[in-house]
Amino acid sequence: MPQAIPFAEDRMERPYDANAVTRFFRACVAVTNVLQSFRTAYLGKVSPVHLFWGSFDIAVTRFSGRHAPSHPGGIPALPDEITREAYSHEVSSAGFWPGGGAIDFPAFYSYAYPIPTGFAAARISPEAAYYDENLGEFLLPYDAVRLANNPEDMLMTFLESTYRAAAELGDWDRAALECKVGKPRQPRPM
Repeated sequence: MPQAIPFAEDRMERPYDANAVTRFFRACVAVTNVLQSFRTAYLGKVSPVHLFWGSFDIAVTRFSGRHAPSHPGGIPALPDEITREAYSHEVSSAGFWPGGGAIDFPAFYSYAYPIPTGFAAARISPEAAYYDENLGEFLLPYDAVRLANNPEDMLMTFLESTYRAAAELGDWDRAALECKVGKPRQPRPM
């Protein structure tokens, strides 16, 4: 970071908008709840819902269990060794990005690595979702979800349809990896 100031020495005044921070916090909680519910419908290896340290997005990743080709790296602010480790196996990842950088609006995203043939042309729901060629991932603007009659259902539809496209086109063993949606933090009955 140019002109980085160590945290312990940073005494600069910063504006603070308590209302904006509260709205952002509430959005993050709502998004996390939907991602945690989405996570329960998977028996394979799946990450916890987490705030990704490298970019400030809330994400969850499902793994197919199969090795992936070595990732080429080149992700800004993420060392190539970490990128290669993170993408050592096939993934379908989704989350929420508050905006900035490549997209200047808050959005939900979903991508697969490696990108299966036909992924960009897959039929995804809801209608507001689209594939961004520059990013190589599907986007769903936050405002489309925020203004929906049922935001949670709209987001879950996006998560399920983009995962399904990645898994079907990537020939994942869906019968062995998927299950009905459960309840976050509650074991399934045997």
